[in-house]
Amino acid sequence: MALNSWNTQLARAEKVFSSYTEAEFYLPVAPGKNRILYLYGHLATVHDALKETLGLAKRTRPELAVLFLQNADNPAAEFPAYADLKEYWNNVHDELKVLFTNLPAEEWFKRHNAMTDEDFEKDPSRNRLSVLLNRANHVAYHLGQVILLKPGE
Repeated sequence: MALNSWNTQLARAEKVFSSYTEAEFYLPVAPGKNRILYLYGHLATVHDALKETLGLAKRTRPELAVLFLQNADNPAAEFPAYADLKEYWNNVHDELKVLFTNLPAEEWFKRHNAMTDEDFEKDPSRNRLSVLLNRANHVAYHLGQVILLKPGE
């Protein structure tokens, strides 16, 4: 069910993001707010980091954390090209699909790498599965922002 939720949110995200032109990617979702490009890169970078949080693999592009995780959207910053960002998005999600599909069910209930053994012992519900569900909700949250540019959808 959790993987279904993740896959559903990702499919929605891909549909929404692909509905915008390259030029529209540079528009803010609302005056003074993040641009679509930033949110797209933000989600891809969070998902790239998810591989390490879950202890499944290393990040592909750790250098993008500064741009998309540690700093707010800045139109003056140098962002990857639209095509490069799309390739990054696709590669991260293709890799996650394989990693998630191959992870045995019991592994989802183990501690993730963003918490200590002591914290996990106190609250074992804060496991890999909970991280996956939180990331699926994170996608839905940002999709709510992105869709603001196309209110008829």
